[in-house]
Amino acid sequence: MRAERTSFLLALGLLMAGIRSVHCLPENVVVKDQRRRVDSHTLASSNTDFAFSLYKQLALKNPNKNVMFSPLSVSMALAFLSLGARGPTLTEILEGLKFNLTEIQETQIHQGFQHLLQALNRPSNQLQLSVGNAMFVQEELKLLDKFIEDARVLYSSEAFPTNFRDSEAARSLINDYVKNKTQGKIEELFKYLSPRTVLVLVNYIYFKAQWKTRFDPKHTEQAEFHVSKNKTVEVPMMTLDLETPYFRDKELGCMLVELTYSSNDSALFILPDEGKMQDLEAKLTPETLTRWRNSLQPRRIHELYLPKFSIKSNYELNDTLSQMGIKKIFTDADLSGITGTADLVVSQVVHGAALDVDEEGTEGAAATGIGIERTFLRIIVRVNRPFLIAVVLKDTQSIIFLGKVTNPSEA
Repeated sequence: MRAERTSFLLALGLLMAGIRSVHCLPENVVVKDQRRRVDSHTLASSNTDFAFSLYKQLALKNPNKNVMFSPLSVSMALAFLSLGARGPTLTEILEGLKFNLTEIQETQIHQGFQHLLQALNRPSNQLQLSVGNAMFVQEELKLLDKFIEDARVLYSSEAFPTNFRDSEAARSLINDYVKNKTQGKIEELFKYLSPRTVLVLVNYIYFKAQWKTRFDPKHTEQAEFHVSKNKTVEVPMMTLDLETPYFRDKELGCMLVELTYSSNDSALFILPDEGKMQDLEAKLTPETLTRWRNSLQPRRIHELYLPKFSIKSNYELNDTLSQMGIKKIFTDADLSGITGTADLVVSQVVHGAALDVDEEGTEGAAATGIGIERTFLRIIVRVNRPFLIAVVLKDTQSIIFLGKVTNPSEA
């Protein structure tokens, strides 16, 4: 029993930091329209696929560190951006979000996010959940009427005129907006904004729920948490005796425990066997998650030990998204659906997240910001094949060197 407890403590922090954030759609949402149900399933499957793909990239960049993010916030912000994308830029965003465009149309994707927003913002006495979008627009930037209307109808986006020439004032305006919408959990989404910025898209999420079976604070004690084989830290460890869904996956070598909130939403804890975290991470897929959920069965857990923690993370996602195939938005973007002209490019995608777990329940918040700049004609010359070179003296127009380079690596 002691070995099992030790294994539980070893990996729980990383698990809660990354994998739990997959949960995005309340399970008590009932969709009456059959066609919409198919769209909702496709949206959830694609969002889960994107969640695990982004998790793997962030975990790879931050080995042996906490990983905390909201895949739903990132995917919704990028889908919001895609309203203004055209051609290959649009295809790249949607395929990067793991949508199969031979099976689902762009309009269905946006309608899916629209329905998801409506479902998530449905009033509840047992759950505080707020999800929303906003855009901050340079005062003289003329947006297309269709983009403004689609942003309002499909993504419930507010719009705020902003003077980005005063970049510090603009940054404070956006950060204060996000801080207010996330109940103070995300204080500084943007660390920097360029004066060349003309548009910022923002998504925010705030979540607070109480456990159906709460932990007794009197039973919380300091205990060892095994970060690695060579490192142990002291943490406040909560404990509980309860019946809850449980599954031992012998195939992948892990245990799963699902803790339910009073709203009937849930947190899923996936605990790999000692030394098996990376093996498990490599096998995270939507199909794996579906199999886990279908395998969970109520079991009595006589001693559940769970660390009490508060984790915050901040990410700049430009390179990460590029590695996931979403590249054009940063270089040769076609965002002509925003203003009617192809002179906009994404300068930065930033993300912040926070998650607190204690005896009462869970409180979390996240926000994603997309900064967009106006770009002039971008001429790119990549000298990556054989070329000629002539060195000319300006005053006499004398050619003092002339040559051909076929292999720069040869002396």
